[in-house]
Amino acid sequence: MTTVGEIERELASLRSPGDGTEPAMRTSVMTHLAWVPDEWLPAAHEVLSGLAERHPSRTIVLVPQPDAEDGMEAEVAQQDFPLAGSERSICTETIELRLGGDFVSRPASIVAPLLIADLPVFCRWRGEPPWGAGELEQLVDLVDRLVVDSREWREPAAGYARATEVFDRVALSDIAWSVIQDWRLALAKLWPAIGEAEIAVRGPAAEASLLHGWLSARLHRDLPPVEYADELDVRLDGEAVSPQRSEPRSPAELLSEELDKFSHDRIYEEAVRAAAR
Repeated sequence: MTTVGEIERELASLRSPGDGTEPAMRTSVMTHLAWVPDEWLPAAHEVLSGLAERHPSRTIVLVPQPDAEDGMEAEVAQQDFPLAGSERSICTETIELRLGGDFVSRPASIVAPLLIADLPVFCRWRGEPPWGAGELEQLVDLVDRLVVDSREWREPAAGYARATEVFDRVALSDIAWSVIQDWRLALAKLWPAIGEAEIAVRGPAAEASLLHGWLSARLHRDLPPVEYADELDVRLDGEAVSPQRSEPRSPAELLSEELDKFSHDRIYEEAVRAAAR
């Protein structure tokens, strides 16, 4: 399939099998876009397979291939889930679009006709977004929420400075922010005494920078620079903080949580601004 019209006809065909059985009901709570360069495809497919039943949606996977010939190749699939108490099923749809050459730079015009009307549009961007590039700018203007994971970025601190530029245009979610939730809860319980403590934060670049930025923004004070390490560690006056660990969450569960959010997270935005300083 190389046109939007062919994609729409294939979707209609999948919903109406033509064998006399009841057609599956399309049940969608959103349109879920995913910008997935080739190196991220295996991980993205694994996440999407665990997401379909949690968040019924039309998922459009955009695979940019700038070195390929100009054009688009599409694959369409439908996944059905039995409907309790009925012989019918609900379905979710996945459209994988491989964008070649110049098509990489104009994703919005390609996906806009495929969005489900009157439902929110989320975009999961794998890897670091190319801040300021046309393809990102178009999707920022098209979607309601942009979901990233700054643990995937080469230099998170530099990325945070660019991320602040889109805060006024789109709600931004960061999976790395969710990963440090246990730490934020543990430290919040130490208010207000923590305000006078000597605070040292060390750990992986994204998690440590966000936690450092959050503390700095909430306490309205500068903190010693982050020290990078493999494991996250916070010390108050030299004493280690030990957060109560929640159950580990799979990548699909982490993304699922972000797809339940519809408004700006102003505290996250403050933390990012502080981390970018």
